[in-house]
Amino acid sequence: MNHYKKYFQFPVDTLRTPCYIIDEHLLKKNTALLKQIQEKTGCKILLAQKAFSMFSTYPLISNDLAGTTASGLFEAMLGRKHFGKEVHVFSPAYTQEDFTQLLNIADHIIFNSFNQWHKYRSQVKSIPRHISCGIRINPGYAEVETDLYNPCIPGSRMGVPLEQMQELEELEGIHFHTMCEQNSDVLERTLDHLLPKFDYWLRQCKWVNFGGGHHITRMDYDVDCLIRCIDRVQSTYGVQVYLEPGEAIALNAGYLAATVLDIVHNGIDIAILDASAACHMPDVLEMPYRPCIIGGGNAGEKPYTYRLAGNTCLAGDIIGDYSFDSPLHPGDKLIFCDMAIYSMVKNNTFNGVPLPDIVLYHENGQLELIKHFGYEDFEGRLS
Repeated sequence: MNHYKKYFQFPVDTLRTPCYIIDEHLLKKNTALLKQIQEKTGCKILLAQKAFSMFSTYPLISNDLAGTTASGLFEAMLGRKHFGKEVHVFSPAYTQEDFTQLLNIADHIIFNSFNQWHKYRSQVKSIPRHISCGIRINPGYAEVETDLYNPCIPGSRMGVPLEQMQELEELEGIHFHTMCEQNSDVLERTLDHLLPKFDYWLRQCKWVNFGGGHHITRMDYDVDCLIRCIDRVQSTYGVQVYLEPGEAIALNAGYLAATVLDIVHNGIDIAILDASAACHMPDVLEMPYRPCIIGGGNAGEKPYTYRLAGNTCLAGDIIGDYSFDSPLHPGDKLIFCDMAIYSMVKNNTFNGVPLPDIVLYHENGQLELIKHFGYEDFEGRLS
């Protein structure tokens, strides 16, 4: 049987798998909430493209957001070309070649060190249009449990620590990023730590960027607390507050459909899929992250438990152990949830495994194939 059918109404049987499916309604529902927060507070919320860069959906959400933020030149170019609003960029360091091009693209440029600001300051000032520049600080405080994603861990290369702060001179803003998929109570505690220490510099700013990691569209997220945090900083310092979440824009708005290719047994029943953790959902291995499956449960929760595995040579290409109401068979379809963020932007073609199709599920119930990847996409990356 196809385990998604009881819960999931998309006609997945008509699609090639693996494929990402982005739900237009859920995407717009997320950004509608972000628009309400902007209207209530006067803050500006940007799409962090490092999490979600499906530019064919930008026309659906651009009216609800203030612009995009980029981690480098190519994302900045994508935001300028397809989103058409403010373009912000931050990188730990800029090459001269990239920076020269960013001068024609970016509205805000954030520097990771005063060394980088001093290197490029004269170039910023030499062009006829105004670019608002800022410095990223490292408050030395974060509640991120996984070190890989903690930008404030000892030895971090991200941001200027308090003891290295200098006069801002012509810098107009301060950026901090301390969170990862967290609620607003963490932001509130971060501000309690940060504001007294950096008060001198904050009072010289035109804007303050709260960075990303804000899980605003999660069901249990405390929006009222976020609004208090924004109002606190804007009223105290007279600044424009920016937020640049990636997850919140497309959280729970996408799926990954996969097909069972074979069932093998080695101490446990193992279902080999045409989707791969290593290739198509790398956060499963990196975070680590366990995606929900429609119609599936934890191991032992339902009568039939399987280890779901990818079809690469990596021994650890394991998605996890899941249980189902009935046995799995080759040809069955499985639907993984929350696969819009940090999936398409991170996927790869290890072992020559094809990239999943990208499909948009419209509010009228139609499925539109946005992109199919073939051999040429694999070949073109390598020579």
